[in-house]
Amino acid sequence: KSSSGSASTYTVKSGDTLSGIAQNAGMGLSKLLAANNMTMSTVIYPGKKLKLSGGSTSSKSSSSSSGSSSSSKKTTTSTYTVKSGDTLSGIAGKAGMGLSKLLAANNMSNSSVIYPGQKLKLSGGSTVSSTSSPRKQLVPDTFLHYKYPASTVKSANDNKYTLLSRNLPSRSEMQSIIASTARKMGVDPSLALAHAYQESGFNMGAVSPANAIGAMQVIPTSGDWASQLVGRKLDLLNPYDNATAGVAIIRSLQRTSRSVEEGIASYYQGQGSVKRNGMYSDTKTYVKSVKAHQKKFN
Repeated sequence: KSSSGSASTYTVKSGDTLSGIAQNAGMGLSKLLAANNMTMSTVIYPGKKLKLSGGSTSSKSSSSSSGSSSSSKKTTTSTYTVKSGDTLSGIAGKAGMGLSKLLAANNMSNSSVIYPGQKLKLSGGSTVSSTSSPRKQLVPDTFLHYKYPASTVKSANDNKYTLLSRNLPSRSEMQSIIASTARKMGVDPSLALAHAYQESGFNMGAVSPANAIGAMQVIPTSGDWASQLVGRKLDLLNPYDNATAGVAIIRSLQRTSRSVEEGIASYYQGQGSVKRNGMYSDTKTYVKSVKAHQKKFN
């Protein structure tokens, strides 16, 4: 519905991406960026209004398309090798082609995960199969003294590659998202920020060998629990949902623990384990660190 020609603006919803909005609107990503004076690194947020058209776009599109076609003729490169940090929309923009064309040329969708070393077709010609290069493992299989199952590590790497393909908030932007979420949910922002800083340094792209995801480092099973706590399905790969999941867990643990320290420890060790076994030595260090960070964010 949003792709109809009559709609000249679009209001961003949680989980939206620039490339997804452009595709739904039936326009090239480069046109969407130009219409809103944005770049690939621009962060969007729920409630933001984006222009889906801008004045005499027909003349601009015709000249830009002819320009891109002439530039594409000058280069003989019909494939592109993915580098770390690349995104599908970014590759399409650099190649001067629409995201939809890039996806179609490689039999991909917006949710496809790309990885360093993968070869993508930039035209309809033949190219080396993208499966010829094995995927680099970005998330290791061990943390401290514990080695995680192969299936868990594979999921962690899948999530890492997905996050790398997205336009994620910066650390300072993620800090603001977490603080705002905590205030809305009735949690002391300094406590939520202290947890997030200890867990990831506000890095939404972080994934651990245990498959703890995002700035709040929430594992999928805890994400399911958080979804039940807030009454809707949360996507841990979405920055806003990641913050919501972490804050919901902090809120529940603080409400059901005998002390603030026990609640903090439970986020790290698990509430059942803390109540059965007390705090492990590394948990005590975690609690001390979180409390120290909290003073900085007060």
